[in-house]
Amino acid sequence: MRSKSIAILWFTVALSGTGIGLALPVVPLLFERLGHQNAPILHGLFLAVFAFMQVVCAPVLGTLSDRYGRRRVLLISLAGGTLDYLLMAFAPTLPVLFLARAISGMTSAVMAVANAYIADVTATAQRTRRFGYLASAFGLGFVMGPAAGGMIGEHSLQSPFIFAAILNALNFILVVGWLPESRRAEASVGNSDSLPGPFAAFSWALRQRSMVPFLAVYLIVALVGEIGATVWVLHGQDRYGWHSAQIGLSLAGLGLFHAAVQAFATGPIGVRIGEFRTVLFAVLCDASACALLALAFESWIAVLLIPLFCLGGVGEPALLSMMSRQVAEEQQGLLQGVLSSAMALAAIVGPPVFGTVYMLLRDLHTGAVWLIGAAVYLACIPILNRALAVKTTTTT
Repeated sequence: MRSKSIAILWFTVALSGTGIGLALPVVPLLFERLGHQNAPILHGLFLAVFAFMQVVCAPVLGTLSDRYGRRRVLLISLAGGTLDYLLMAFAPTLPVLFLARAISGMTSAVMAVANAYIADVTATAQRTRRFGYLASAFGLGFVMGPAAGGMIGEHSLQSPFIFAAILNALNFILVVGWLPESRRAEASVGNSDSLPGPFAAFSWALRQRSMVPFLAVYLIVALVGEIGATVWVLHGQDRYGWHSAQIGLSLAGLGLFHAAVQAFATGPIGVRIGEFRTVLFAVLCDASACALLALAFESWIAVLLIPLFCLGGVGEPALLSMMSRQVAEEQQGLLQGVLSSAMALAAIVGPPVFGTVYMLLRDLHTGAVWLIGAAVYLACIPILNRALAVKTTTTT
């Protein structure tokens, strides 16, 4: 039964990632359709609205999944996503478009609830592998989505959003019909405490002494990870003269390698060297990849570094597994909500900061921002050593 549930959850996450990816290529064009010429600025605000609502609402959704069950919150999230896509497809004005994005941010919890579900039904020794398994599903869907969205969008701007809404509706039916609840009935009720906002949720997380170092590493990795999302395209254009085809292929390669690493490498690496060393290995991979990319003046070297960047992705499932053991069973949803909120916060702060750094230092050295990223990644090492010291002190 658990294997069947996890397979259904994998498809749920993959379909969710595909739906998100479908809309990406055509979102900027919606602003032009509505008669607005400053599409880049509006697109930035559009993404910020989603991230801000996720910062605020993710801990609430996580707590609701602890109290009332993962399945119910997952259905709320899928329903919110369906409404978002339909509103974007037929939005007559700019405020309606932003309203749709706000609704999506408020209800976005598929990955967080799926991770909490995994924590519910998986023995601690297997969590790293299964967290990686879920990450591969989202990554694969996210790679397929933009390619399909670009082609479907050739027919009409509304088509990718309608198709994404259909995928979400099918996902809703899949969860209703075949995904059992992972929380025991007696564990899902009876907690009448108020729902935590982001400040209360982070305050709770910081009181979990053994988890704080891992949370700090998670925040650093999430923040520095925004460098790639922000400047990969600009860096490819400025240093290597890449055009849209090369950029698209490089992004597809990143996505496919990431999905493959999460699916096939995360579990074996975690078993072989342990979760703590897996995180350390991932940090070193990320830092090395950033430093080498900063010094790579040939595009083929940048391409060869893609697998190294993706190997750095094995750290997140191991971090999730270690953090899931630091909190009680009835707080797994809250934990995942906090982590989703942290990820969204990084998505708000990272792009403007690293974009500005890149523009300021580009004439001095086009790879400077990657060197900064490598240095910040290395800051995780003393934090991890501190976590090991805390663990050793606690167990002796």
